[in-house]
Amino acid sequence: MNKVSCSAKVAFKKVTHVIFDLDGLLLDTESIYKRVFSDIAKKYGKIYTPEIQAKVIGRVELDSAKVAVTEMKLPISPSQFLQQYKSMAESSLASVGIMPGAERLVRHFHSKQVPIAVATSSGQDTYDLKVSKHKSLFSLFSHVVTGGTDPEVERGKPSPDIFLVCASRFKDKPKPEQCLVFEDAPNGVQAALGAGMQVVWVPDKQTDENLGKMATLKLNSLDEVKPELFGLPPLKQ
Repeated sequence: MNKVSCSAKVAFKKVTHVIFDLDGLLLDTESIYKRVFSDIAKKYGKIYTPEIQAKVIGRVELDSAKVAVTEMKLPISPSQFLQQYKSMAESSLASVGIMPGAERLVRHFHSKQVPIAVATSSGQDTYDLKVSKHKSLFSLFSHVVTGGTDPEVERGKPSPDIFLVCASRFKDKPKPEQCLVFEDAPNGVQAALGAGMQVVWVPDKQTDENLGKMATLKLNSLDEVKPELFGLPPLKQ
């Protein structure tokens, strides 16, 4: 059963634009990250716990590496961690799959002329690698903001910068309250709320539900999305 957070007891507000996170929301990358981070931790006798994962996901790569190194007390620098991560993850990221319900939802919004965009903490090169086998789908987005390399995104999630920049790049420049964000990471939920946007949270099953309890709506999968709740065209049954 869908769980609406306490903050969302009032009616949802109508929106006109939609912003999607990428990792763990549109693309099934989190399982790759989890495996690679765990393998690096294991090399140094450490454990990549769900608690540390919750602090890592959603951040730009360097920030994720800093958190991982600090939290696990690894005897390497964040840049060394990133170097190992990239060499271990590259082949898997190039063939990453799409999350359940993601393609249907994106194509639905595009067909109904709902403006859609992506706001990802990835850098441009990493983004290009991840979507290389899904170019048809990702060509449907109005634009993509790659927070890891975009000069206008001064601070990564959980700061709201990336969502505000993303909204400003729609042709008609909607107000933040006109945008609905889809996120999987607690850091992303915090960033979207900080930007003044409603946010649908689709967390990893291992994520502590309390970390995203302020989300406008919590779902188990994008298959459960009902766009009409936010004044958007409903999906065909």
